[in-house]
Amino acid sequence: MNHALTATAAGFGTGLSLIVAIGAQNAFVLRQGVRRDAVLAVVGICALSDAVLIALGVGGVGAVVTAWPGAVRVVGIVGGAFLLCYGALAVRRVLRPGAGLRAQGEASGSRRRAVLTCLAMTWLNPHVYLDTVFLLGSLAADRGPLRWTFGLGAALASLCWFAALGFGARLLGRVLAGPTAWRVLDGLVAATMLGLGGMLVAGS
Repeated sequence: MNHALTATAAGFGTGLSLIVAIGAQNAFVLRQGVRRDAVLAVVGICALSDAVLIALGVGGVGAVVTAWPGAVRVVGIVGGAFLLCYGALAVRRVLRPGAGLRAQGEASGSRRRAVLTCLAMTWLNPHVYLDTVFLLGSLAADRGPLRWTFGLGAALASLCWFAALGFGARLLGRVLAGPTAWRVLDGLVAATMLGLGGMLVAGS
């Protein structure tokens, strides 16, 4: 039981670290929340899409590892290298912050347009596949029999983050509109990614 809780917590923390990095998807969800425009649909699409991609990553990478045990080493090295690069980019954002997250702008116009835009930002973004399918899948594979518990934690992190971002946008919008809050978040992301990447490479 304790091992399952640990795996779930690890998946939750890792998933959250990947999701909170500033990007087009987060900006869109926050903007929709501030406008109270199709918030439930947008949050649902983001969370459900992440859950599907995480499941594909956990199942796919796990199957490869079962068929070829040597894949653990390859996945560990490549996944660790990706994490280190991801962490380095987060460090760069901390040192060279942008203008913050812009939540204001023209209204989306319709629920259909909001849904289609959200689907495009989610499924046409190559980084989503790197994060959820490959990266989380590789980290989950390292958990062995508890890889699905790890994946569940990551999916819960996605649901909690997008729900907080969308439905709490009236409060979060003012805080996240400036670069300072994102520098703090990116600092936490950088520390987590560099730590995980170092452990993966060292253990491979």
